[in-house]
Amino acid sequence: MDGNGRWAQERGMSRSDGHAAGAKSVKKIVQRCAELGVSYLTLYSFSTENWSRPETEIHALMELLVTQLVDESPELAERGIRLKHYGSRKNFSSEVLQAIDAACELTKDGTNLTVGLALDYSGRSELLHAISRLVSDGVEVNQESLESRLYTAGVPDPDLLIRTAGEFRISNFLLWQVAYSELYVTEQCWPDFDADSLDTALVEYASRTRKFGTVT
Repeated sequence: MDGNGRWAQERGMSRSDGHAAGAKSVKKIVQRCAELGVSYLTLYSFSTENWSRPETEIHALMELLVTQLVDESPELAERGIRLKHYGSRKNFSSEVLQAIDAACELTKDGTNLTVGLALDYSGRSELLHAISRLVSDGVEVNQESLESRLYTAGVPDPDLLIRTAGEFRISNFLLWQVAYSELYVTEQCWPDFDADSLDTALVEYASRTRKFGTVT
């Protein structure tokens, strides 16, 4: 979900204002995915590398995260939308962890849509975490045993990876899982990405032929 800061700066606003606008886009996209019958949506919300940003921006992001989780999770639960956290827990404050855990617990029975929140997430760190668990458990290393120890265990690989703000890179996101995902890049910054934008991306995705390394 790139471009919050750029979007704000172009309008003479603070980066925090951009993140607040981006949060509104999250609500629109979650709602549209639920309407369309999308089963899984994963949002790259805060990468492990994002901890290197200015402290004031990190503080604003964490405040926004807590507010959104507290305010939105009751409605999500009513609509059958489940929240899951993918990533590390060690760097968050107790307040943030409490908000994440409470929202995930409140929505755990949702079956209409699973929204994965990649928070303090890094694809490389996830793989190291899974490998460490394999070594600790002393089990045979194969695709099944590795995937069962990823943060996303039990969740299917993404069909479509959408990248906003014109960025043509993976940026350490779901490195194992996106091996055969279709990529869609738009110049729109995330706060401008709405339901119509999602529909456009899905129409483009539907026009492609997925081969998964085979010849068809």
